[in-house]
Amino acid sequence: MQTGWVLRNGEVVAAAELAESFLERSRGLIGRRSYEGAMILPHTRSIHSFGVRFPLDVAFLDRNMVVLTVLRLRRFGVTLPRLRASQTLEARAGCFERWGLRPGDALEFRATS
Repeated sequence: MQTGWVLRNGEVVAAAELAESFLERSRGLIGRRSYEGAMILPHTRSIHSFGVRFPLDVAFLDRNMVVLTVLRLRRFGVTLPRLRASQTLEARAGCFERWGLRPGDALEFRATS
């Protein structure tokens, strides 16, 4: 799992983890008691929150990391696939509002290592 930052317009929005392998993407935030920051799941058009201990903010992103849709996913929820999405950004519910994340925002992942 790569660590880094999610940026918008060159400014840091949140600390982030990039789930690179199939196993990392499959696990996502399952089993974590808490999570501060954002998780990027490449090659992901739909997610579920079974096994996640808190509600999620979910953003579906296109291949250029432009936010297509933002939604709140309750525990034990499932999203429908978003055909134009190529990756997903997850965070603890309420984070997107604090970060001001909206559809149309162009994001960037910058690795720290």
